[in-house]
Amino acid sequence: MAGHPLIRPFPMPSTPGLQRAFHDLFLAENGNDRKRRLVGDPARLPRPWDPATITDPSLRAEAWDWLDQVVCWFNAEYVWDPTLGVIPACWPRHPHLVHEIATLADQRRRAGIATSSDQLEDWHRYCVPAFLERMRARIKTQCDGDHTPWPARGRHTRHLSEDWARDREDAYRSDAAALARDRIEEHQQVLNRPTLHVITDDDGDTINLDTGEVL
Repeated sequence: MAGHPLIRPFPMPSTPGLQRAFHDLFLAENGNDRKRRLVGDPARLPRPWDPATITDPSLRAEAWDWLDQVVCWFNAEYVWDPTLGVIPACWPRHPHLVHEIATLADQRRRAGIATSSDQLEDWHRYCVPAFLERMRARIKTQCDGDHTPWPARGRHTRHLSEDWARDREDAYRSDAAALARDRIEEHQQVLNRPTLHVITDDDGDTINLDTGEVL
């Protein structure tokens, strides 16, 4: 009777674009001077664990496909009780989940290529429980069936409104002005501070010439 494998391997990034992206990041950190120059400015390299840094459309598509594979693998391999942490099918509609899943995936990728089990143990011990706890705290059961539209949209719209934007700008300017006044006052106090005239006598004591006090 034909069966199925007891476990499935983690879907490592296998497309050319993603492999090149990870290779360039590796060279930027570990390569020699010549290889680092070939890679270019490391600050401009796309980081798959931070999807917003990927601006090339084809590479972005590869990243989405990889993260989708990771989510399917995670739900199958790490979720037994559906009330305790199934990543919802609508996860791309949740920016907070996208950011978290991308990091979770890369941490697992790094653990998978390590030469010891230490990183994988850390992933099991810290990354997975922390991710599940934050996910449950944020979406609870809102997307167990259909996707729930963003509950905070109204507050976010109000945050971006012209009145509140102007109010925040006034607060920023007031803070900067207060800081500038404080610095001017401190500078003025330094200028007005009396000068201490001292000498050191033969015994090594420092004497205030204005008062004769031994300091």
